This record gives sequence, C-alpha cells and structure tokens, in this order.
Amino acid sequence: MIMCRSEAELEKMHRAGLIVFDVLTTLREMVRPGVTTMDLEKFAERRSAEMGGRPAFKGYLGYPCVLCTSINNEVVHGIPSPDRRLKEGDILSIDYGVELDGYYADAAVTVPVGQIRPEVEALLRVTRESLDRAIDKVRPGNRLSDVSAAVQDWVERHHFSVVRDFVGHGIGTKMHEEPQLPNYGEPGRGPKLEKGMVLAIEPMVNAGGPAVHVLPDKWTAVTMDGSMSAHFEHTVAVTSNGPWVLTRPREVSGPSW
Repeated sequence: MIMCRSEAELEKMHRAGLIVFDVLTTLREMVRPGVTTMDLEKFAERRSAEMGGRPAFKGYLGYPCVLCTSINNEVVHGIPSPDRRLKEGDILSIDYGVELDGYYADAAVTVPVGQIRPEVEALLRVTRESLDRAIDKVRPGNRLSDVSAAVQDWVERHHFSVVRDFVGHGIGTKMHEEPQLPNYGEPGRGPKLEKGMVLAIEPMVNAGGPAVHVLPDKWTAVTMDGSMSAHFEHTVAVTSNGPWVLTRPREVSGPSW
C-alpha cells in the first residue's frame, strides 16, 4: 500500500532531509584527490550524531557503513574503506540517508574528483538533469510511470543507458516503502500520484550498457562492461503546489544538485 503523509509528517521528513543535505553538501566539498572513502565515512558518522540523526544505512540488512561510496564503474552500494583513495579524474557517488524522530530521508550525489574528461562530465550532467525532469513530474494526477519515463527519455536521448536492476522507492517511516520506482517505462501507467505521497527518485545511469553485477562483497554493484556510472537522488513529496524536495532547504531552487 502506498502511504500518503500528512503535512506534519512531511515536515518531520523535511527535518531529516535537511540533515542529509547538510552532510552531503559538506562531503562534496571534501572530495579531492588523496581523500579516502573512509575519511568521508568518519565525517558523516560524526556529523550525523551532532545533528541528532540516526544513519539509515548502517546495519540495514547487515550493511556495515553510514555511507555508500561508489567510484567510477561502481553503480551503487560501494563500501567505504581506508584503502580506497580518490584519484584525479575519478567520479564518486555518495549515497546517504538518516532517520529522525521515526521518519526517513535519502539522497545521493555524484561528485567529480578534480578534473574529469568531458564525456564523463556529460554523464554527470545528464544524470542530474534526468532527476530534475523526474522531479517535475511529481504532481497530483500524474502517473507513477511518468516519473520513470522522464528519466529514461532524457538519458537515452543523450545515448547513455538506465540501470534496470535497481530502482527508486517510496519512503516514510521505513527506508523502503511502496511503490518501487523504476527509472524506465512507458508514461501514463501505474498508480496516480496523490498529495502526501513521497518518493525517493534516484536515476542510476551508465555510460555504456545497462547491465550490472554484484561483487563478491555482496554489496557493490558495478557495470558489466566497466563503463562509468553516475547516481543522483532526492526525496520528493507530492503536494498541491507541485513537487517538494524534502532533502534540501525550501529556499533552494533550480537544479537538483
């Protein structure tokens, strides 16, 4: 069943979302050659505690860390490590969620490490733009697949591919709720969006083919062909005034990241 949240519940989710925004904004600034993914992990865990949020990922189905840090051809669920040192030209997806007062928020951003190649820069730009276009569909009366189709259309128009093995999701008093939200599909299908629904929209886009596989650590998903992959995400509520991005301050507008 898809839950519709009250205004009071959405405000609670927004407070959780502001922690997510704060941490991810600082982590973006920390990303540079020489930094390890464990450096980022330690900051995120410390900052979460300072802001009163409980990291949503750590311990979830046995996951060991606060962040997911996925480098280059790693699509999602990369595990922070003191042995993973960022290099010039890398890209790093940082995925982070928190629970605050019983409500969850979740977001992700992919960050360049120093200077990156123009074609990789285009991958990041198109993935972020596909998230923007998907967010714009989060309006009462639209169908769930309108959100999915907005991602696929923009990504494939630019000759990249959408990952099909992982999807976005509903979110609220649990990290993952109904509905599942693929990043592909025909528009005009699925449940009608209603005021109070909340979606974690997260395009995962590969420079090569869409196929992925999971490494022996049982978590890290990588592209089958070794191509680069980008991932952006926001938690977004359906309101009568259009989409409300819960994982950023109200006064922030324009591009999603």
